Amino acid sequence: MGWWSGAVGLAADVVTAAAVAMGAAVLVRTRQLSAALPVLLDLLLAAGLLRLTGSQGWASLGGTAAIIAIRKLALAGVRVGTARGGRDGGPPSRLHFIPDARATTR
Repeated sequence: MGWWSGAVGLAADVVTAAAVAMGAAVLVRTRQLSAALPVLLDLLLAAGLLRLTGSQGWASLGGTAAIIAIRKLALAGVRVGTARGGRDGGPPSRLHFIPDARATTR
């Protein structure tokens, strides 16, 4: 392994650590998974692409492809969950489903 591969591997490790730290910081600050998840997954994608430049093997390519697939699925799930009315993709609030009092008094 040459100095280039070692430097790229170190940079990828730094970006991976930054992904976890920044994703956690955004989650703590905003308390919204829909804001923190893209930060985490985009930085993990950057780390995967860095690893791919350092070692051009099938394992690196597969890892990067897996990160891209997980990113697409997770972000689509967060968007669908938030569109249903739930905060951060969770179940919708019960306040949205309060039945009409006039309909139950008959």
